Amino acid sequence: MKKTLYTWLLLLCLSPLMLHGQSYYRTDFKNKNYVDTAATMIWAGVNLSGQLPLGLLHDWFNPNLSVGVDLTFKTKTNWTFDIAANYMFGGNLRDTSYAFLGSLYQNHIIYDGNGYTANGISMEGRAWFFGAGVGKVIPVNRWKNSGIWLRLNMGYFGHMIRIYDFDNQVPQFDGDYKKGYDHLSGGFAMNQFIGYLFIQKNRILSFYGGIEFYEIWTKPSRNYIFNEGPTAGMKSKFSGLIGLRVGWNIPLYEKKSVTTFYYR
Repeated sequence: MKKTLYTWLLLLCLSPLMLHGQSYYRTDFKNKNYVDTAATMIWAGVNLSGQLPLGLLHDWFNPNLSVGVDLTFKTKTNWTFDIAANYMFGGNLRDTSYAFLGSLYQNHIIYDGNGYTANGISMEGRAWFFGAGVGKVIPVNRWKNSGIWLRLNMGYFGHMIRIYDFDNQVPQFDGDYKKGYDHLSGGFAMNQFIGYLFIQKNRILSFYGGIEFYEIWTKPSRNYIFNEGPTAGMKSKFSGLIGLRVGWNIPLYEKKSVTTFYYR
């Protein structure tokens, strides 16, 4: 009888420790102290960049801004696959001599159809990129979904001089005739990104930031450029961009799992 009583008293005393041990060694995604593993995810993202042009783009344009969207699939092993689109704007012309306008620009003046100085003329750089690529997230702590993000994208890059004639007084900038001055070009491009990807446990506060690079090879897309002549046979020219990018990710899908850890 006494042995039975002692046994029950011992179990009663040890029960809090047993319950504590069970809650500690068996963890799930509701436990804030759990050790997580990487999860399969899909997210849509928006991003903003400030960029410095290199090569041909540097000859034409000043620094610009870029906005973009992307759709990313991340595997449980932290490989990422994405499709992306970016639009670059705000790059004013670096060369204010407007030599590309040829005879239209005389004595540093653009004349309208009446022979007067044309006002309301604005010229800026515009560019765009469409591509797809692969990346890798390298965790730096026990939270496996965040870490250093390395990414490589390849696709098509286009750029042009966007000419605005707000007063519609210059006949040469009217309709298709303006295409002879815009230097529309396009070609193959590569984009690399290195930075940090932070995916919060509630997934809403998920963002990334880092440095991006573009290597671009483009040639004229028009058949004829007024100040250069026919474009057939022209070779591709190299351009580049380097900038800082920040982005916000919007979660669309996540495959969660419950992981139990055992300790000896």
